[in-house]
Amino acid sequence: MTDCLFCKIEQGDIPSDKVYEDEDVIVFKDLYPKADVHLLIVPRKHIVSLNELLPEDQELMGKMMLLLPKLAKQQGLNEGFRTIINTGKGGGQEIFHIHIHLLGGGHLPFA
Repeated sequence: MTDCLFCKIEQGDIPSDKVYEDEDVIVFKDLYPKADVHLLIVPRKHIVSLNELLPEDQELMGKMMLLLPKLAKQQGLNEGFRTIINTGKGGGQEIFHIHIHLLGGGHLPFA
């Protein structure tokens, strides 16, 4: 996806403040944070949204979910954290590459 912002970040064409990466996912700080800690967990595989998930994406999505508490702990979010997946334009999705927001610390905005 040559026009996908997250694909360009994943490929290293656009810099990001990475906090984690492996062969399946990349995690970086949100450029416009809504909380003291605001990370984006993005699969390297381009998937538009939850609506486009396929059965073969189950392992990848499970890996991302299990990564969330580990990242939260690394970021010092010992009291809890919030996760958000916006799906589709009507659900507030702005970048059409599935991603999970991890937010925490200080006062969180209302969901």
